[in-house]
Amino acid sequence: MTYGPEVRERLERDAKEIIGRYPRPRSALLPLLHLVQSEEGHITEAGIEFCAEQLGITPAQVTGVATFYTQYKHAPVGDYHVGVCINTLCAVMGGDQIWDELSEHTGVGHDEATPDGKVSLERIECNAACDFAPVMMVNWEFFDNMTPEKAKRLVDDLRSGKQVLPSRGPKSLATWKEASRVLAGFPDGRAGEGVQAGPESLVGLEIAKQRGWEAPRADVERERPEEPVKPEDMGSPPQEPGKPVGGEAKPGSQEGRNK
Repeated sequence: MTYGPEVRERLERDAKEIIGRYPRPRSALLPLLHLVQSEEGHITEAGIEFCAEQLGITPAQVTGVATFYTQYKHAPVGDYHVGVCINTLCAVMGGDQIWDELSEHTGVGHDEATPDGKVSLERIECNAACDFAPVMMVNWEFFDNMTPEKAKRLVDDLRSGKQVLPSRGPKSLATWKEASRVLAGFPDGRAGEGVQAGPESLVGLEIAKQRGWEAPRADVERERPEEPVKPEDMGSPPQEPGKPVGGEAKPGSQEGRNK
């Protein structure tokens, strides 16, 4: 499968702009993968071939990167990709229960989409918003302080086409493809919309203001470490790769294979 002439021309124009932002072309691989994902909603063989051609690398090298990062999908996901955080704090606060009930409610599991193609689910290891736990995301926008009931209502609203607003961020939700294009480096102009930081995130700042705490000034003269580190300051590496390790080695271990 390959892209049609019009699609390819558009992708090549965007790819040229992306690659021009980096001193080395292959450094543009991550945003290029988001670009091709924005076209079909997931990473396809055509997308992998396109990235390889644009960067002068092999499809195997592109595939190695695309399969490492979980933001790149290899099967179609929904227009609204819903991530449920099940990492430690969110799990303790109810994230596991949210996942279980939401998965049962929608009838789909991890990285699976509903039959109508509107919604897909993902178990997220951390949404980096522990102060709002339990947290969910829709196309990488935050939904804070969730409950199983709120989660099911959110998904039902998304499937029915109702307007849904994130707890923080823009005043409307981008689709999965639109969000992928933003991640490729083409802003949609909505980054500054809506609430940027909730009260939970600002508690420390408010306490600092009340108590008169200030960060040290950057221009104050103070002792700094010498840079760069000189070769004579560096110790020898503990072990060269592939060298046998002394002592007893367990059968089947790396040490055992080296022996």
